[in-house]
Amino acid sequence: MTQPANPRSVAERLADAPHVRDVILSAAASAREQLLIDAPADQYAMTHSWLFTGPPGSGRSQAAMAFAAALVCTDPHEVGCGRCAGCRDALADQHADVVHVVPKELIIKTEYIRDIVAQAARMPTVAAHRVLIIENADRLHPAAADALLKTVEEPPERTVIIMLAPSTDPEDFSQTLRSRCRHLYIPSPSESELVRILMDEEGASEHDARLAAATSLRHVGRARLLVRNPDIQQRRARAINLAELIFHGAQAFQAVGSLVKATEKEAVDAYAEEDAAERAKLEQALGMGAKGKGAAKALRGAASSIKELESRQKARGTRRKRDVFDLVLVDLAGVYRDALVVQSGADVPLTHPDFEPLAREVADRVPAAGLVACQDAIAQCRARLHQSVTPTVAFNGMIGHLRIACGVR
Repeated sequence: MTQPANPRSVAERLADAPHVRDVILSAAASAREQLLIDAPADQYAMTHSWLFTGPPGSGRSQAAMAFAAALVCTDPHEVGCGRCAGCRDALADQHADVVHVVPKELIIKTEYIRDIVAQAARMPTVAAHRVLIIENADRLHPAAADALLKTVEEPPERTVIIMLAPSTDPEDFSQTLRSRCRHLYIPSPSESELVRILMDEEGASEHDARLAAATSLRHVGRARLLVRNPDIQQRRARAINLAELIFHGAQAFQAVGSLVKATEKEAVDAYAEEDAAERAKLEQALGMGAKGKGAAKALRGAASSIKELESRQKARGTRRKRDVFDLVLVDLAGVYRDALVVQSGADVPLTHPDFEPLAREVADRVPAAGLVACQDAIAQCRARLHQSVTPTVAFNGMIGHLRIACGVR
């Protein structure tokens, strides 16, 4: 990520969400006061276990990193100044006392949590606090949530735990853990704030930033990728153009086949180097490639470890593919949403303003009931992907239903 020329304070970074800004800065200030002898501390402002929730792409991670920066800030006059080494390192995800945990598996198992608990038990090395940020906390296995419970209830001195999840719903997060945390809701950024982020931090032009902000539905991560990666821009266009190809015989089926293959390749290629490095590190730790007495026996014992790693990487690969296919479906659904907006004459922005002619064409050719049926077909495809139906089968089925909904025979 490109660092802005003028470092921005935590207050400035969170200005678009005043409540979030005030809670985080108040808590960090209270935490700083608690370190001073006989200083009064606001027990309601600061707690050591937090749960940040918000819609996908709302910036939960950025808010957590901003909180971490405020906690490790060394400026004596401004909490979360953005200028000191502590703030800069924390915001760049490079601080020794800020541990950013990003689970890659579909389910976070107990073994993984034990390592997190061990990290939480360590005292800070250079800062006043040690901060653990746990992404995807909604993926905690019930047993893993139980393993984390004791640490969340009574975190080690000077350790702050921040867990991130979509919501506090029982389907998303352990209610036992929820009851031990202070909850903070992170709203989606305004379009103007997201445009500013893309221009300042990604170097995007105003036109590209506004388009990415609109078409990503104000999803910070997706918007960053859209202005950064031409391949993702091309994949978006191919997904949207399926709505046109629906009216052209078998072309939609042919296009969706190549789109599925390209999407799967994108998901694999994006993490190929990371997976290869992980395997190489394990092989080195196991002594693979060594020669001499006892080497053969050691290598036989290493086979199970390699097999376990391959299984984990396969599970991660499945999740990554589902995530990318979700984005394809969101892009396609946006066309039919825009067509409904055009039909209704509603004065609301389009999801894909650069594809407005296509939305108008679909709106002219398909009645409102058909457009709603198109949305249903896309939702069914998404559900089938999560039921382990192969992507080709799920997408071909969706194309068939879209053709029927659009009155194509």
